[in-house]
Amino acid sequence: MDLAFTPEEQAFRTEIRDWVHANLPADIAHKVHNAYRLTRDDMQRWAKILGKKGWLGHAWPKEFGGPGWNAVQKHLFEEECALAGAPRVVPFGPVMVAPVIMAFGSPEQQRQHLPGIGSGEVWWSQGYSEPGSGSDLASLKCKAERVVTSDGEKYIVNGQKTWTTLGQYGEWIFCLVRTSNEGKPQTGISFLLIDMKSKGVSVRPIKLLDGECEVNEVWFDNVEVPAANLIGEENKGWNYAKHLLAHERTNIADVNRAKRELERLKRIAKAEGIYDDTRFRDEIAKMEVEIVALEMLVLRVLSAEKSGKQSLDIAGLLKIRGSEIQQRYTELMMLAAGPRSLPLIEEAKSAGWQGDMIPDYCAPLASVYFNMRKTTIYGGSNEVQRNIVSQTVLG
Repeated sequence: MDLAFTPEEQAFRTEIRDWVHANLPADIAHKVHNAYRLTRDDMQRWAKILGKKGWLGHAWPKEFGGPGWNAVQKHLFEEECALAGAPRVVPFGPVMVAPVIMAFGSPEQQRQHLPGIGSGEVWWSQGYSEPGSGSDLASLKCKAERVVTSDGEKYIVNGQKTWTTLGQYGEWIFCLVRTSNEGKPQTGISFLLIDMKSKGVSVRPIKLLDGECEVNEVWFDNVEVPAANLIGEENKGWNYAKHLLAHERTNIADVNRAKRELERLKRIAKAEGIYDDTRFRDEIAKMEVEIVALEMLVLRVLSAEKSGKQSLDIAGLLKIRGSEIQQRYTELMMLAAGPRSLPLIEEAKSAGWQGDMIPDYCAPLASVYFNMRKTTIYGGSNEVQRNIVSQTVLG
């Protein structure tokens, strides 16, 4: 296995770097480099820029409108975007549901949904977790009953989803719903696409410790969904969900963002005058070693993909290490800033109470720290992922 990039791959990196620097709005890059809050407009503005270039679905094959890049090219694209300060692509459309529609959707579903996802015009949300059904997703209860009406066959959906990230912006949502109670819990689940403008869909934001309403409850009250919105076969949704979750867990590792945030950690430590403290430098060095080790693991996965081998079995391992690293660098930033790492309270800053006390590079540290507590839980908790990894390795 050769982990060095070829001259062709290095030329590809240069092409991507030049394009990103020429097209990434400076105000968005400033927010990302300093961990300031991104608005819906910020995220979708960048998505549409990528969509116009045909790179929002950068992992898509050419037959579905993507660039058809190999695994290494996809990695280089993601790395250059992260280092330049581009926002993470909101994954629910292009990274998560699109591969499911490509693999299991009908030609009509592909024609209906993929163009809007690829252009960045349509905002998708994910409807998986429920109260009491998070890591144990197979226990979900949101029910979809198939009925025949004068308008044709439909599903009547009732129930609740929770922790729906950015669901307040959602226009469509892909949901796991229960269509049967026969047999094992996994065998009665279906994968349904739901228009969030449908009558009976309501979204209730959940305010988090960092003051943001990043996640939501989504309620379905007798929501009518055309049977044509079913992906694949009824009661086979668990198989499609596993396909999607492997992509999600690999995405959570996000080694490219970790490399960018490591440099930010160093900037904060230098600005606060503790970069030369030997003990703190030890912690930075350990973090750097962990990030390099994660990158080597990612490159091994890419090498396997490039040679046509199946590599998604270790998605859980990538998720474990990536999420723990994300939590650790936010902790070190808080330690570096000390008393300056106070929570960013927009109302207080607007009133002038925090303006002189907290420099720009420290303002969002507490908010980011709080937000990153979620990473070891979402996408399947790390405790569950360790069980999956052990079963994969040990049988």
